[in-house]
Amino acid sequence: MQHIVIDAVDVPPTNSPADVVRPISEALGTSGVAINYFELAPGESFGFAYHRHHDQEEVFFVLTGTATFRTEMGEVRVGAGEVIRFEPGEFQRGTNHSSNRVTALALGAPRDSEDIEYLLDCTECSEETIHTSAVADDRAAVIIRCTACETETRQPITE
Repeated sequence: MQHIVIDAVDVPPTNSPADVVRPISEALGTSGVAINYFELAPGESFGFAYHRHHDQEEVFFVLTGTATFRTEMGEVRVGAGEVIRFEPGEFQRGTNHSSNRVTALALGAPRDSEDIEYLLDCTECSEETIHTSAVADDRAAVIIRCTACETETRQPITE
Protein backbone atom coordinates (compact mmCIF):
# COMPACT_ATOMS: atom_id res chain seq x y z
CA MET A 1 0.00 0.00 0.00
CA GLN A 2 1.18 3.51 -0.79
CA HIS A 3 -0.38 6.77 0.49
CA ILE A 4 0.60 10.30 -0.54
CA VAL A 5 -0.56 13.89 -0.28
CA ILE A 6 -0.74 15.37 -3.79
CA ASP A 7 0.50 18.81 -2.72
CA ALA A 8 3.60 17.16 -1.22
CA VAL A 9 4.68 15.68 -4.57
CA ASP A 10 7.50 17.74 -6.09
CA VAL A 11 6.97 19.52 -9.41
CA PRO A 12 9.87 18.32 -11.60
CA PRO A 13 11.22 19.91 -14.81
CA THR A 14 8.78 19.29 -17.67
CA ASN A 15 7.96 20.27 -21.25
CA SER A 16 4.28 20.69 -20.33
CA PRO A 17 2.86 24.21 -20.61
CA ALA A 18 0.74 23.56 -17.48
CA ASP A 19 1.38 25.73 -14.44
CA VAL A 20 1.69 22.67 -12.17
CA VAL A 21 2.34 19.02 -13.07
CA ARG A 22 2.81 16.53 -10.25
CA PRO A 23 3.87 12.97 -11.29
CA ILE A 24 1.66 10.98 -8.94
CA SER A 25 2.59 7.62 -10.50
CA GLU A 26 6.23 8.14 -9.50
CA ALA A 27 5.28 9.06 -5.94
CA LEU A 28 3.00 6.01 -5.67
CA GLY A 29 5.41 3.70 -7.50
CA THR A 30 2.84 2.51 -10.03
CA SER A 31 4.14 0.24 -12.77
CA GLY A 32 1.15 -0.13 -15.08
CA VAL A 33 -0.53 3.28 -15.06
CA ALA A 34 0.70 6.87 -15.39
CA ILE A 35 -1.06 9.30 -13.05
CA ASN A 36 -0.40 13.03 -13.25
CA TYR A 37 -2.03 15.87 -11.35
CA PHE A 38 -2.39 19.11 -13.35
CA GLU A 39 -3.24 22.70 -12.52
CA LEU A 40 -3.92 24.87 -15.58
CA ALA A 41 -4.04 28.64 -15.35
CA PRO A 42 -6.26 30.37 -17.95
CA GLY A 43 -4.87 29.73 -21.44
CA GLU A 44 -2.68 26.77 -20.44
CA SER A 45 -2.83 23.21 -21.78
CA PHE A 46 -2.08 19.73 -20.48
CA GLY A 47 0.38 19.16 -23.32
CA PHE A 48 2.19 21.52 -25.64
CA ALA A 49 0.47 20.26 -28.82
CA TYR A 50 -2.41 18.34 -30.39
CA HIS A 51 -1.13 14.76 -30.17
CA ARG A 52 -1.87 11.05 -30.01
CA HIS A 53 -0.35 8.13 -28.15
CA HIS A 54 -0.34 5.01 -30.32
CA ASP A 55 0.60 2.91 -27.30
CA GLN A 56 -1.45 4.42 -24.47
CA GLU A 57 -5.07 4.92 -23.45
CA GLU A 58 -5.65 8.25 -21.63
CA VAL A 59 -8.35 9.37 -19.21
CA PHE A 60 -8.73 12.92 -17.86
CA PHE A 61 -10.80 13.50 -14.72
CA VAL A 62 -11.52 17.22 -14.23
CA LEU A 63 -11.65 18.10 -10.54
CA THR A 64 -12.32 21.85 -10.80
CA GLY A 65 -13.03 24.25 -13.67
CA THR A 66 -13.72 23.34 -17.28
CA ALA A 67 -11.17 22.00 -19.78
CA THR A 68 -11.85 22.16 -23.52
CA PHE A 69 -10.45 19.27 -25.54
CA ARG A 70 -9.66 19.52 -29.23
CA THR A 71 -10.56 16.09 -30.61
CA GLU A 72 -11.00 14.49 -34.00
CA MET A 73 -14.77 14.94 -33.47
CA GLY A 74 -14.47 18.67 -32.64
CA GLU A 75 -14.22 20.52 -29.33
CA VAL A 76 -15.51 18.85 -26.16
CA ARG A 77 -15.95 20.75 -22.89
CA VAL A 78 -15.30 18.69 -19.76
CA GLY A 79 -16.40 20.21 -16.45
CA ALA A 80 -15.73 19.46 -12.80
CA GLY A 81 -16.76 15.91 -11.94
CA GLU A 82 -16.61 14.80 -15.58
CA VAL A 83 -14.24 12.39 -17.30
CA ILE A 84 -13.07 12.02 -20.91
CA ARG A 85 -11.28 8.99 -22.40
CA PHE A 86 -9.05 8.72 -25.46
CA GLU A 87 -8.18 5.34 -26.89
CA PRO A 88 -4.72 4.69 -28.34
CA GLY A 89 -4.29 6.51 -31.66
CA GLU A 90 -6.85 9.29 -31.02
CA PHE A 91 -5.62 12.88 -31.38
CA GLN A 92 -6.40 15.23 -28.47
CA ARG A 93 -5.29 18.32 -26.58
CA GLY A 94 -6.92 19.74 -23.46
CA THR A 95 -6.76 23.49 -22.79
CA ASN A 96 -8.19 25.86 -20.20
CA HIS A 97 -10.13 28.44 -22.26
CA SER A 98 -11.90 29.82 -19.16
CA SER A 99 -10.88 32.58 -16.76
CA ASN A 100 -10.80 30.10 -13.83
CA ARG A 101 -8.13 27.60 -12.87
CA VAL A 102 -8.54 23.95 -13.94
CA THR A 103 -7.34 21.03 -11.81
CA ALA A 104 -7.41 17.49 -13.16
CA LEU A 105 -5.98 14.00 -12.94
CA ALA A 106 -4.63 12.41 -16.11
CA LEU A 107 -4.33 8.63 -16.20
CA GLY A 108 -2.57 6.68 -18.93
CA ALA A 109 -2.08 2.96 -19.45
CA PRO A 110 0.35 1.49 -19.98
CA ARG A 111 2.41 3.85 -17.83
CA ASP A 112 5.27 4.58 -20.23
CA SER A 113 4.20 5.95 -23.60
CA GLU A 114 6.89 6.18 -26.23
CA ASP A 115 4.96 6.16 -29.51
CA ILE A 116 3.64 9.74 -29.62
CA GLU A 117 2.88 11.86 -32.69
CA TYR A 118 2.01 15.56 -32.80
CA LEU A 119 0.04 17.45 -35.44
CA LEU A 120 1.84 20.80 -35.69
CA ASP A 121 2.33 23.67 -38.11
CA CYS A 122 5.73 23.08 -39.71
CA THR A 123 7.70 26.24 -40.44
CA GLU A 124 9.38 24.61 -43.44
CA CYS A 125 6.36 22.78 -44.91
CA SER A 126 4.00 25.74 -44.24
CA GLU A 127 1.24 23.34 -43.23
CA GLU A 128 0.12 21.11 -40.38
CA THR A 129 2.15 17.88 -40.46
CA ILE A 130 2.89 14.90 -38.24
CA HIS A 131 5.86 15.39 -35.90
CA THR A 132 7.67 12.97 -33.58
CA SER A 133 9.64 13.72 -30.42
CA ALA A 134 12.68 12.54 -28.50
CA VAL A 135 14.48 13.85 -25.43
CA ALA A 136 17.70 15.68 -26.38
CA ASP A 137 21.02 14.14 -25.36
CA ASP A 138 21.57 17.00 -22.89
CA ARG A 139 18.10 16.26 -21.31
CA ALA A 140 17.34 20.02 -21.42
CA ALA A 141 14.85 19.85 -24.27
CA VAL A 142 12.59 17.68 -26.35
CA ILE A 143 13.52 17.52 -30.03
CA ILE A 144 10.46 17.78 -32.29
CA ARG A 145 10.93 16.47 -35.86
CA CYS A 146 8.62 16.96 -38.86
CA THR A 147 8.12 13.59 -40.55
CA ALA A 148 7.48 15.29 -43.92
CA CYS A 149 10.63 17.44 -44.23
CA GLU A 150 12.69 16.28 -41.18
CA THR A 151 13.07 19.84 -39.79
CA GLU A 152 13.92 19.71 -36.07
CA THR A 153 13.04 22.19 -33.32
CA ARG A 154 13.79 22.19 -29.57
CA GLN A 155 11.08 22.43 -26.91
CA PRO A 156 12.87 23.37 -23.65
CA ILE A 157 12.24 21.36 -20.50
CA THR A 158 11.66 24.00 -17.84
CA GLU A 159 12.39 23.93 -14.13
